[in-house]
Amino acid sequence: MNIIIPMAGMGKRMRPHTLTTAKPLLPIAGKPIVQRLVEDIMATSNEKIEEIAFIIGPSFGADVEKHLLSVAEGLGAKGKICYQHEPMGTAHAILCAADSLKGNVFIAFADTLFKATFSIDTDKDAIIWTQKVHDPSAFGVVKLNNAGQIEAFVEKPKTFVSDLAIIGVYYFRDGENLKKELQRLIDEDIKLKGEYQITDAMDHMLKKGMKFYTDQVEEWLDCGNKDATVYTNRRVLDIKKDAEQLVALSARIENSVIIAPCYIGDNVVVKNSVVGPYVSLEKGAIIEDSRIADSIVGQDSIVKNMQLQNSMLGKNVNYSEKPRELSLGDFSTQI
Repeated sequence: MNIIIPMAGMGKRMRPHTLTTAKPLLPIAGKPIVQRLVEDIMATSNEKIEEIAFIIGPSFGADVEKHLLSVAEGLGAKGKICYQHEPMGTAHAILCAADSLKGNVFIAFADTLFKATFSIDTDKDAIIWTQKVHDPSAFGVVKLNNAGQIEAFVEKPKTFVSDLAIIGVYYFRDGENLKKELQRLIDEDIKLKGEYQITDAMDHMLKKGMKFYTDQVEEWLDCGNKDATVYTNRRVLDIKKDAEQLVALSARIENSVIIAPCYIGDNVVVKNSVVGPYVSLEKGAIIEDSRIADSIVGQDSIVKNMQLQNSMLGKNVNYSEKPRELSLGDFSTQI
């Protein structure tokens, strides 16, 4: 099986964090988003993963490419870098990895993490993973027939047809057939709002008799903005607290309290502080005289004399406040 990860978007909603770091490489509980995504996918498959194709923008740079290849290698697969030179929709993005569209193919867009216990039934023509949502009008949804098969794909329905939202995770038994259908969209210039969409290709395959099924994830975790990413970090820490070593042996904790679950990376120093719950401190971070909860602090960042909640600090940030002298009379209030 091959895995294809489209991740060429600029991550504008995550700025300023994505000005120097590609969004899929932002850390969640000590691992880049894309690494956690690939690990979760591999845990669902009994088949050997032969190749992982990462579809990136040409401006991502050599360091990002090297990192992605090392992620694939670390998981026992061959890594491949493909380029999407301009944003032209989901179908166009996937087709940028045309050489990897062969045999069994799993596709997942890199701003999505999920909690699930399913396994992939490779005998099915196609599986589209979904999540029940309260407001389907903001999503593409699938409509099921009485046999539980998908009978229609509906983009942002104005009237209710289904509450099963497509989360951007797909399995196709025949990658070559998918490639032909995606290329058909390009050749015939079939667009929706100016872009080539995978749902148009799937709709055409459905009408030709291909059988589509759906499976639901237990939880759909978004990394589209700062608040969503901090929340996802919280959920991943909860999910992985018993499965991963979250506190590095090289971390120095001095006169401090760590309220689990937290990720404490290599060579992190915590002094005279209370950290947690739901905090990730990346490699080399230094925390002194501070109280931090529900936050992500990037690699080699320094935080002193601060109180942080629902916060996200990038790499090499130096954020501190000097202790203040106060003289407040009776019944004073400071807000």
